[in-house]
Amino acid sequence: MPSHEKSSLEAGLVALKQGNYYAAITQLEPIAGSQNQSNTCLQAQVGLVMAYARTGEASQAIALCQNLISSGNPEVKEWATRALEHLKKRQKRHQKSKNIETEFVNFDNSLDTPSVDAVSTHQTLEGVIKKNIPAAYPELSNTGLIGSVGGTKSEPINIFWRQARRAKIWQPLRKPNFLLSMLSCLLAAGTFIALFWMLRAFVMLGMGLINQILDKLPYLEPLQLLYGNPSLLILVLFLVLIGLSPWLIDGLLASFYSQEHLSKEVLHTHSREAFRVLQRTCQQRHWKIPKLRILPISAPIMLSYGNLPSTARITVSQGLLEQLTDDEIATIYALALGQIGRWDFNVMSLALLVTLPFYRLYYQLSVWGNKSEKKIWCWTTTGLAGLTYGIWCLLTGTTLLNSRFRLYYSDRHAAEITGNPNGLIRALLKISIGVADDIQKQEQTSWQLESLNVLAPVSYQQSLSLGSMVRHLSFESFLMWENFNPYRRWFTINNSHPLMGDRIERLCEIARNWHLEPELHLTIEGSCQVKTQSFLLQIAPWLGIPISFLLAVLFWLIWQTAFAMHLLNLKWIYDDWNFVIGFFMIGFSIGTVMRINAFFPEIKPFNLQADDHLSHLLTDPSVLPLDSISVRLAGKLLGRRGTANCLGQDLILQSSTGLVKLHHIPWLGQSINPTKWIGRQIIVTGWLRRGATPWIDIQTLETQSGKTINSPHPIWSTVLAVVAQAWGAYIMLTAQSLAR
Repeated sequence: MPSHEKSSLEAGLVALKQGNYYAAITQLEPIAGSQNQSNTCLQAQVGLVMAYARTGEASQAIALCQNLISSGNPEVKEWATRALEHLKKRQKRHQKSKNIETEFVNFDNSLDTPSVDAVSTHQTLEGVIKKNIPAAYPELSNTGLIGSVGGTKSEPINIFWRQARRAKIWQPLRKPNFLLSMLSCLLAAGTFIALFWMLRAFVMLGMGLINQILDKLPYLEPLQLLYGNPSLLILVLFLVLIGLSPWLIDGLLASFYSQEHLSKEVLHTHSREAFRVLQRTCQQRHWKIPKLRILPISAPIMLSYGNLPSTARITVSQGLLEQLTDDEIATIYALALGQIGRWDFNVMSLALLVTLPFYRLYYQLSVWGNKSEKKIWCWTTTGLAGLTYGIWCLLTGTTLLNSRFRLYYSDRHAAEITGNPNGLIRALLKISIGVADDIQKQEQTSWQLESLNVLAPVSYQQSLSLGSMVRHLSFESFLMWENFNPYRRWFTINNSHPLMGDRIERLCEIARNWHLEPELHLTIEGSCQVKTQSFLLQIAPWLGIPISFLLAVLFWLIWQTAFAMHLLNLKWIYDDWNFVIGFFMIGFSIGTVMRINAFFPEIKPFNLQADDHLSHLLTDPSVLPLDSISVRLAGKLLGRRGTANCLGQDLILQSSTGLVKLHHIPWLGQSINPTKWIGRQIIVTGWLRRGATPWIDIQTLETQSGKTINSPHPIWSTVLAVVAQAWGAYIMLTAQSLAR
């Protein structure tokens, strides 16, 4: 190959990979116009088909495919035949609709090979052709549109999908061992017990408060009924709710979110494979086909609920059906079937049934608070909304561990049902993109996303950065931390979903087990090492609690021994075990003080990172949240307005690179609240941290007019440490005086 042709071809492929399609066309057209039909010419023509399709020049792409059909290479001929059929279908569909703009076509590599963008420019093209012809000739997708991912079809997102193929024949995966099955049962039981005790605590607290109020009011007396133990009543209520959960949740979702019945015909128009998967799997397991429901929301979401497989429901959103392709929708329905067959299916349905009314109350209080013009009523509704939201969070928190564990199982089950782990990978990533796009369009996290999050296939928190930065950062780069950081799972304790990187790596392993090329190649050069000291410092506040317990037990043994030997009469100290709680508080305080300086390093103007470096700051797999990076980023502040955001739970920065979660702590005497700036352009200065969900601890928020809001995280951390220290000392001194 002449050197100029080689350089032009490499430049064209690089431009194609970067999404510069017109530049790619300019570089590839002279080579593709050659009459010699060499491997170089064929590769350039394949690249041109991709570039023409993505720029909407369907007629030229079709003409080029017709030329490739006459190629002497059988694999190229087969690829061109399928591509031509796909392009003609798309062209016919476009002609029927005058209102739909030219769409960009997604590419599929069903030949189980990397796409043209994966071809290294350092390889000789002849070598690529001889070694693996399909590596240069990915086929066009049978279904998906890049423009349908994460938004309307008229707004394409230029993402390169490898479109790795599915298995045609595959061996069943090994069944989980007995210990994992037992762990699944124990987690389901533990979730039920935790939910029971949490609700019981709230009920008893409410009963106690009511009686205290009645006792203080004139002419009224406390109700003796409220002094009773509500445990049996709550247990009976839970059993009744489990029995009625399918119909009760149907009613709640229909009332709150306008859920409707999804007919088989409508599902067929989006995915014929999905209904076949439902029929085949249910027939094999002797189940009734679950009742199908749909939510009229644009964010892609799916949830399954019920108490038995015979009463199960599968609900998907309109956005999921529109943004995923035929095979990807089928994998999501298979994911739901995997959840239906688990022990925790009815427990998670119970959790949804218990938490939804609290969330709806929080929503209603927020609406009233935003409409209120009287300050007293506004403050009252704000306080009640914050309290109700806190109760919802605590009740939902009882399900977190079980929620993470069950998704690993249901992912595996979905891959085994469909033989399409790569399709499930694409589905999960597209859901992340769609969720992030929905948040950007609505300029807040929708009520539906948050309230149904615990049953969703992908968490909206993990979708914020992952789904919004795909235009600037490859999936493999973003998921490096989630795959290779040795302490990554410690940072999912308060997460409802496992790390996306871990889930995808497990699916890639299944693909490799079936001799399939995985959709993503998650690799790292060398090893990822994190200093143990850094991790211990990261968890120092929580590490202080078990250490303080061990110290308390040690001192107890010493003093018991001294008392038994008549050396010291200090046994009275541990007659009251409140001393242990005092040790806990002091241990937490010491750990917090040890971490403050490292966690909040001084922000200096010369070391601030700007927005154009944001995507690269999140790809280092060796960092911990402790290894914060000082940033100064400009963008739009997103989130709920007014009472609905009274705790600052929904503050998001929309920069030119993507979405980042913001953590704000109010300062005493500060009259301006960040929620008043939602929808405005701001500048954020703070500490960027990489965890399960990347976030920024705010130092200051500034508007273009110069107004500033401070968020003194270091000061409040110091205050927390001092309060914990004082509280622990008070507990110990009080117990000592009582013991005397």
